[in-house]
Amino acid sequence: MFTPRKTLLACSMALLLTSLNTAQADLAEIEKAAKAEGMLTTIALPHDWCGYGDMMESFKKKYPDIKINELNPDAGSADELEAVRANKDNKGPQAPDVIDVGFSFGTTAQKEGLLQPYKVSTWDSIPAELKDAEGHWYGDYYGVLTFMVNKDIIKESPQDWADLLKPEFKNSVALAGDPRASNQAILAVYAAGLSAGAKDAEGAATAGLDFFAKLNKDGNFIPTIAKTGTLAQGATPIIIYWDYNGLAGRDTLKDNPPVDVVVPKSGVVAGVYVQGISKYAPHPNAAKLWMEHIYSDEGQLTYLKGYCHPIRFKDLVANNKVPKELMDKLPPAEAYDKAIFPTIADQEASKAIITGKWDSVVGANVK
Repeated sequence: MFTPRKTLLACSMALLLTSLNTAQADLAEIEKAAKAEGMLTTIALPHDWCGYGDMMESFKKKYPDIKINELNPDAGSADELEAVRANKDNKGPQAPDVIDVGFSFGTTAQKEGLLQPYKVSTWDSIPAELKDAEGHWYGDYYGVLTFMVNKDIIKESPQDWADLLKPEFKNSVALAGDPRASNQAILAVYAAGLSAGAKDAEGAATAGLDFFAKLNKDGNFIPTIAKTGTLAQGATPIIIYWDYNGLAGRDTLKDNPPVDVVVPKSGVVAGVYVQGISKYAPHPNAAKLWMEHIYSDEGQLTYLKGYCHPIRFKDLVANNKVPKELMDKLPPAEAYDKAIFPTIADQEASKAIITGKWDSVVGANVK
């Protein structure tokens, strides 16, 4: 039987409204249950990291009946998983409700059965490759590796990895970690290899080691774990750094010295952090409400204010939701278009080569 177009349209609209009303009802129930729980326990969220201080304040303002209990703000990803493991049977204040961990730790937690699935309302705008299909974990923000430059010492900033080999950058280039142990430093070696033309993880690791061997042999590499302070002192005039660290450092230094933060023209590698709700969360509804908050437009823009690219960045830009004044404080948006997000397999393969061969190929004791 033929169904008139208007009837079909009316049916479609009715289904859409029903879906929206159901979602709103579900969120209302979650909020009601979260308020009854009265607490959210977080872990490893420093207030000066990615705008988390502002994120918590806006959550508390929105939900004043829910207290935030903060555990060990300076903990690492491994510490977070251990806290979940150690408190499986503990419903007290030492049991985390939510975790914010490096990419590979999300899959580790899932494999161990430490996470419960939950899909936020903005689920569809999170890139598929950066989330578990069932909702056990999903990316919340990322940074890309950049060159943080002391402009008092370096007059013309390097624009790509190959530039770091120029003779004018002798005794100038440093990493923000030891490539035998630091994920940030390992990915820097990986990125240099990609910039050199490598096509896979193993090739990028090998080419990256060769790049740093030359950088070291030519006297451009400084085997010091660099920070904003060492850059300001002139000890490490160029740091290979996450963009959010470099940009936050730029603000901290307030032009003393002036700082340039450069996204390289090639080998733009992104490092992703992911969120998850503990399977054993004492306050599961508060945890869901927290997830809704940080993945909302407001929450995602809070990450951006802290210079961490929210996982929904492209969606926000496409829908003109990023204020111009915020974009103006960042490197050009198109600089991030080439960002490569290494898979877990890529990271594991390159890490094994880089950590295992750094000493024999590069021979620089970074400390």
